[in-house]
Amino acid sequence: MLLTSSLYSISLLNGGLQLVLFLLVVCIPTWRTGRMSYVDIGWPWGLVLIGILTYLFSDGDSLRSALVSMAYIFAGARMGLGALKMWKLGYLKKEFPRYEYQKIRWKKAGKTNVRLAMQVEALVQGLANASFLAIPAFIIASNPNPEFSLLEIIGLLVWISAFVMESVADAQKLKFLKDKRKAGEKNQVCNVGLWRFTRHPNYFAEWMVWNGLVIAAIPSWIALYERESLLIWGLLAVGLVFTSRFMYTTLVYYTGAVPAEHYSVLKRPAYKDYQASTNIFFPGKPKHKKD
Repeated sequence: MLLTSSLYSISLLNGGLQLVLFLLVVCIPTWRTGRMSYVDIGWPWGLVLIGILTYLFSDGDSLRSALVSMAYIFAGARMGLGALKMWKLGYLKKEFPRYEYQKIRWKKAGKTNVRLAMQVEALVQGLANASFLAIPAFIIASNPNPEFSLLEIIGLLVWISAFVMESVADAQKLKFLKDKRKAGEKNQVCNVGLWRFTRHPNYFAEWMVWNGLVIAAIPSWIALYERESLLIWGLLAVGLVFTSRFMYTTLVYYTGAVPAEHYSVLKRPAYKDYQASTNIFFPGKPKHKKD
């Protein structure tokens, strides 16, 4: 993006502000406490920052810019406010399981300087906000055309549907856990509602949120053909595709499903049966045990 004539200024500003945000909110607290869970505060508020910058500094159609800005602000604030609530309640005094799992990976890989590795990890998350995760917003908001294409409408509908699905999945799990606590039942497997069809409906929905943005960015990317060199235009296409791939890898293997299931199997005796009957990521019909 820094090599484009259309996205250079906003990308440079976003990169600098993301660095400051992660330095203050993630890197320093991580260094002082030895816990990486502060990434869960920095990352979503970094999305809010992208949304604000998109609205204030984009030079495309105002309605299109406002819509993509709101998409980033809503998605980031939903997770960011939840993370601040967890911080206020003291949950960040203990490392989140997904980051403990990363330390297990480092140990297997022979990494001994864990404090340095945590700083690198935090900066990688910030770099994602400064690069791939900002690409859809900045491309969409660069389009001056006041007319919306079919692909943009489809992308918006995908985003809305996925955002609702993620919110519903989170609400269903919270209700399940609350009901089980009232009943005095511990370490139960949530397999109700959307959780019947995939073991991680919230992660799948989060991935589809980003796919909706990528789809919506395609017409604006095509419009950049006249304004950018063929090489830069092609690299922006690669960036859009990689946004989807990056989020899939993150949500399944990196900090998502795989780390979560490592601890779920240890804590919940029935989780292996849940794994055998329900897809890990993509929704599907539950499989029944054969007699």
